[in-house]
Amino acid sequence: MAFEERENRENRGRDRGRGPREKKKEKESSGLKEKVVFLNRVAKVVKGGKRFGFSALVVVGDEKGQVGVGLGKAKEVASAIAKGVELAKKSMIVVGLNNNTIPCFFVGHFGAGRVILKPAALGTGIVAGAAVRAVMESAGIRDVLTKIIGTNNPINVVHATLEGLKGMKNIKDKVELRKGNR
Repeated sequence: MAFEERENRENRGRDRGRGPREKKKEKESSGLKEKVVFLNRVAKVVKGGKRFGFSALVVVGDEKGQVGVGLGKAKEVASAIAKGVELAKKSMIVVGLNNNTIPCFFVGHFGAGRVILKPAALGTGIVAGAAVRAVMESAGIRDVLTKIIGTNNPINVVHATLEGLKGMKNIKDKVELRKGNR
């Protein structure tokens, strides 16, 4: 028994080098899928020439109803993507699914962009542009019809899609409240 106790004590000491933040990162990253929707190179003209920076629009989701969007900016592409992923994880929302589709018709607004979201029959697939498709796939929505109106700027389109999904959840809650009040 003394040997087993000594072995247990040795195993307990191995985990001491990690802080609570590192453990949290491991838990968050499991099951989440990242997609880079848009990568933009920005040039700043200075006295000696041009300085380049990058911005990355990233969508993160677990394909089970959670999705988030982040816009990371940095001097290097990898750093911009990493920042975007961290921001997306912080801004995750829960989407109400109804048999692999959305529960109701809704229009999401953000900036000059509008995105129309309509539920579709089983087997239809995702009928959407690239930016909206990334959000839908990350959220786990398999059948949906969409239309982008007003702008084709991926940043505004992704945020409008997210606003539409948020609004849908609010409408569903309001309908349930009305049913409960009768």
